[in-house]
Amino acid sequence: MKAMVLAAGLGTRLRPLTDTRPKALVEINGQTLLEITLTRLREFGVHEVIVNVHHFADMVVDYLAAKQNFGMRIQVSREDVLLDTGGGLKKAAWFFQDCKYDEPFLLHNVDVISDIDLARMVEFHRDQKALATLAVQERKSSRQLLFDGEGLLCGRRFEKEDRTELVRQAEPLYPLAFCGVHVISPPMLEMMTENGVFSIIESYLRLAGESEKIMAFRADGAHWRDLGTIESLEQAAKDTRELGS
Repeated sequence: MKAMVLAAGLGTRLRPLTDTRPKALVEINGQTLLEITLTRLREFGVHEVIVNVHHFADMVVDYLAAKQNFGMRIQVSREDVLLDTGGGLKKAAWFFQDCKYDEPFLLHNVDVISDIDLARMVEFHRDQKALATLAVQERKSSRQLLFDGEGLLCGRRFEKEDRTELVRQAEPLYPLAFCGVHVISPPMLEMMTENGVFSIIESYLRLAGESEKIMAFRADGAHWRDLGTIESLEQAAKDTRELGS
């Protein structure tokens, strides 16, 4: 199975740490966020990965070389202009060209840590014959995705703006927070008609509005943490030390 790690972001919420290094090389208890993500993917059985880079790109390239790619086959997708999640995946689509039609791949943010059951998520994706499956949880978030009772994506909700965007009508709707972990079937790559800089959520919403199966994988019981802020890094480091003690 193949995977892509989204690691090109500027990490502005992690300043001043990211003033001198990319977000992917920020550390928790001596391990970089990139190492944590790659180790998790490797333990799941992923051995071929593409990592997108932009901010301090050469540092990531040199780091991977120094670590001998952590025993994995790793390619790097350089972005001269930051392309966001959708644009980044579209630029790296060539990496997945040899994947079979029914052989999904993982897309994983570098700045999240979790124990979401990836095997069960992939199995769910296959059983549902979904185009894409998103790990979600019932928790507070300023932006939430809206799903119907069958777990199909119907829209999104912006809490701060008190605004809802619907692409599929359903009642009731369930607001769920996205965890930054996706399972995607290769046909979706050719269906991403958006160009340039764009969020993959834009593609998901458009495709959901066209009756494609963009599914929710409920990961409510899983440990999950966003590592996008200094405070969350410190808490994750504390959690990791406590688990190891």
